[in-house]
Amino acid sequence: MPMVDLHLHLLPDVDDGCKTMDETLAMAKALVALGFTAAAPSPHNRPEYANRDVALQRLDEVKVALKSAGIALALDVNAENFFLDESLLMKLPTPESRRIGTAGKYLLVEAPYTSPLPQLTDVVFRMKLKGVTPVIAHPERCLEFERKGRAAEAVQSGALLQLDVGSLIGRYGKSAQKLAKQFLDDGLYAISATDLHSPVGAEQWVSESLKALQKQVGAKAFSQLTENNPGLILKGQPVA
Repeated sequence: MPMVDLHLHLLPDVDDGCKTMDETLAMAKALVALGFTAAAPSPHNRPEYANRDVALQRLDEVKVALKSAGIALALDVNAENFFLDESLLMKLPTPESRRIGTAGKYLLVEAPYTSPLPQLTDVVFRMKLKGVTPVIAHPERCLEFERKGRAAEAVQSGALLQLDVGSLIGRYGKSAQKLAKQFLDDGLYAISATDLHSPVGAEQWVSESLKALQKQVGAKAFSQLTENNPGLILKGQPVA
């Protein structure tokens, strides 16, 4: 099964990711060269960035551009939501929650990088009650998950964790690298993703990261993290 990326900033001029269509196409080419065949671009769902309507318009434009350029990367809807958004739970029954894929069973969320999140498990529980499973982006890069056992608590509460593969090669510092490896050893991650923001050097560092991931977890778990589980999430199905 080909790889699926559920966290990347591919759409042009909507957030802090790609700025132009040329950058978007270059990023898509890099992903295809690495073995990805599907992705769900995840623009930040925050007031300072483009709204849902603009993001959907860009998604359609990128689909057309990919087809015209002969780049075989299938795209679906998604967004990166923020845990500290006070309206997050109220948005869940509405399209403004911007869930992963058309099935809409999962929601990509990020915790703050440098602030605690004591309400984490309560928010996860309340999201589950509303029929939505949170996929927590790059927990190894967030202060809250430096607390011993906190990542396991999030998983036990019903959340899924997403590894940023770049953490394994030290792109975000030694602390994130250490936590990423520990969470992998503990079997806490459901999926991995690139969190690409730019095509510059992307093919090289993502390739190195994927090799590091496979070396640490083995071929079977590598497939679960990069292919099987992301594909199931995109379809709204339970992960293995």
